[in-house]
Amino acid sequence: MTVREIRLFGDPVLRTVCAEIGTIDDGVRALIADLVDSVELPGRAGVAAPQIGVALRAFSYNIDGDIGYVINPVLTEVRGEAVPTGEGCLSVPGLWHDALRHPWARVEGIDLDGEPVILEGEGLLAQALQHETDHLDGKVYLSRLDPETRKRAMREVRESSWF
Repeated sequence: MTVREIRLFGDPVLRTVCAEIGTIDDGVRALIADLVDSVELPGRAGVAAPQIGVALRAFSYNIDGDIGYVINPVLTEVRGEAVPTGEGCLSVPGLWHDALRHPWARVEGIDLDGEPVILEGEGLLAQALQHETDHLDGKVYLSRLDPETRKRAMREVRESSWF
């Protein structure tokens, strides 16, 4: 399908709690195709639907060459204490800060056939699962930063050429 333009911090869709997908129709199939196409570019671990301007609960992932998607994902379990983890976001280009993330996570949802999908793991996968489900709840990783780092990050956003 299409690699879609990534919405940037400040766009209202990134603050929107996304609606659950009910009927899987041609529109949803096209959305998933666009999410997968959009995550295939080098350096992308995940793309959530609001990042391409669609306030629906779906995301794609690309972890170590394993590319896929989840519809209506729910973060059902995290393990371990949340620790500062280096993180960036396509919607906040050029910034990299430590966000609090659990070292292990599980997401459950469905695929285009309505069949159950369970993704679970540690490291980058755990981080991506938490990051992308945050997007679906209207949160950008900057909200996971400690107050002092968040203040600095917001200054960097305001001074960036894209904001």
